[in-house]
Amino acid sequence: MTLLSAAQLLQRVPLFSALTPEQLDEISANVTKERFKKDGYIVRQGDVTDALHIFLNGRAHVLRVNNHGKEVIISILQPGDYVGEMSLIDDEPHSASVRADMESDVLVLRREVFERFMPDASTVTQKILRVLVKRLRYANEQIESLALMDVNGRVARMLLELAVDDDQGGLVIRGKISQQDMAKRVGSSREMVFKALRSLEERGFLQTGSNNDLLVRPDIRSLL
Repeated sequence: MTLLSAAQLLQRVPLFSALTPEQLDEISANVTKERFKKDGYIVRQGDVTDALHIFLNGRAHVLRVNNHGKEVIISILQPGDYVGEMSLIDDEPHSASVRADMESDVLVLRREVFERFMPDASTVTQKILRVLVKRLRYANEQIESLALMDVNGRVARMLLELAVDDDQGGLVIRGKISQQDMAKRVGSSREMVFKALRSLEERGFLQTGSNNDLLVRPDIRSLL
């Protein structure tokens, strides 16, 4: 792939369309091209990689897999789309897998080049980016929860998100939370949340403490 063809391809990608010719030249001189066969994985959920993948052609599914092996498709990537930017910003593992739905060509931009065009880590912009990435990761988890978990599982996940350590090896949710608010959080009805809470209490995963605190047994994670 020549320098000119790489620069032209990058210029068609919305992410790079506002860059100067000099910036495009610098990036295009440092990208590589990879081809993925149908059903090949560009990135895998839970892996840590150091590259941004930019789609030139083809199509891929962004999907999450739960602990039981069930999949939910979060989005579909088309030419011009890219993946891997969240991990490059916050250094965390990929929150989802990307699997080619057909033969696809991608440009690969490594971390050391990507970071040249990022704000310094101490800037407000970089801090805002990290907050936005954190929210995106949480949104992906919520999509997976709604698509793959029953109400019991969604309520269990919500309780874990709200709980804090009680300094005795357990978990506690301080103060009263209405079942209506819980229902809105997990995308269900108040009646279904009531049944789920009662079921968790009957199975010993949950009990009410003083001051309306909820005591959550750590092994409630087994329900996720």
